[in-house]
Amino acid sequence: MSLKILPFQDEFARAFYELNIEWLETYFYVEDFDKEVLSNPKKYIINPGGFIFSVIENDTVIGTVALMPYSENVFELTKMAVAPNQRGNKIGQQLMQYCINFAVESKFDKLVLYSNTILENAIYIYRKYGFIEIPVEENSPYQRSNIKMELPLNSK
Repeated sequence: MSLKILPFQDEFARAFYELNIEWLETYFYVEDFDKEVLSNPKKYIINPGGFIFSVIENDTVIGTVALMPYSENVFELTKMAVAPNQRGNKIGQQLMQYCINFAVESKFDKLVLYSNTILENAIYIYRKYGFIEIPVEENSPYQRSNIKMELPLNSK
């Protein structure tokens, strides 16, 4: 399998939208905030200083993730989705490691993420990579999230 992880390109925008919508519909529901961000990734993620990465196999996007500006030198790990036929192949873990490496090289202070405890495998993986649970604020941007985690990076 020849996998490449590439930064956002316009031709990846449709896959970014479709993979994330499919994942949300499979596990939860699509919130208006999701549709808005996924429909306008440059406006909400890239232009404010964020990053989107896609896993490419044979010219097809099979996974995606974003690092969205959260606060000064802190980025939210978000919009991670893997094609249904690729789940279980550790693509998500490769994306996670790529983002952590990118964040360390970019000298980010930390990464944060929002999730839901029903995603037991995801929570296990986040903990495996060093994320620790912190309180979810009352005005969380995601109604479905009931857990917030962070990964301090400045000590790595």
